[in-house]
Amino acid sequence: MKVTYIAHSGFLVETKVCYFIFDYYKGELPTLDKTKPVLVFCSHSHQDHYNPQIFSLLREQGMEQVTAVLANDISKSKYPSGDVECIRVRHDEMYELPGKTKLRTLLSTDAGVAFLVTCPQGTIYHAGDLNDWVWEGEPEQENRQMTGSYRHEIQKLQHCTIDVAFVPLDPRQGKYYAEGMLYFLKTVEVRAVYPMHYWKMPEIIDTFLAEYPQYRNTIIMNHEK
Repeated sequence: MKVTYIAHSGFLVETKVCYFIFDYYKGELPTLDKTKPVLVFCSHSHQDHYNPQIFSLLREQGMEQVTAVLANDISKSKYPSGDVECIRVRHDEMYELPGKTKLRTLLSTDAGVAFLVTCPQGTIYHAGDLNDWVWEGEPEQENRQMTGSYRHEIQKLQHCTIDVAFVPLDPRQGKYYAEGMLYFLKTVEVRAVYPMHYWKMPEIIDTFLAEYPQYRNTIIMNHEK
């Protein structure tokens, strides 16, 4: 699998038989192979995770086999026009997708879903906004509930082997910025993790690796665009 970082939480994954695009909201796409189908995954309706412009960009490239996999909180008024097949997904369900692809969804701790995608070339996890969203200054009980909800979802992945994962590492959380990432790394068997959702502050990845150097062979550096 070839991974291309687009921006924020947006990634392109190319396999031998198809493309997967996750949570596009801005940025340029590389030139794609028109013979391959494209599956566009959108984890929820927040504007930094879903931008219908992605379908126009694919149309400009002449991509004919496009499938949209959209979380159920995305309004149908924002669905792509034309002949794009749209699959509306809910949390904790399984779906059969084109390209011999299987999808399992998890419940986000913010909005929408997270994606676990299995295809002949491997398994991909995209968290969307599923994260341990604890914040300084918030009531302790609310933070404990958040942590419990997050860990409940990630424990569903305990018996999975994930080849590529896209996981939030958000510097806005201050001293709690690494909580979600650390629990994921300790709980899930994963080969490569791409931090995301770091709001044009990629130096937070350096900070994380300085504090937790044991993950240097797992964490993949991105460059914000």
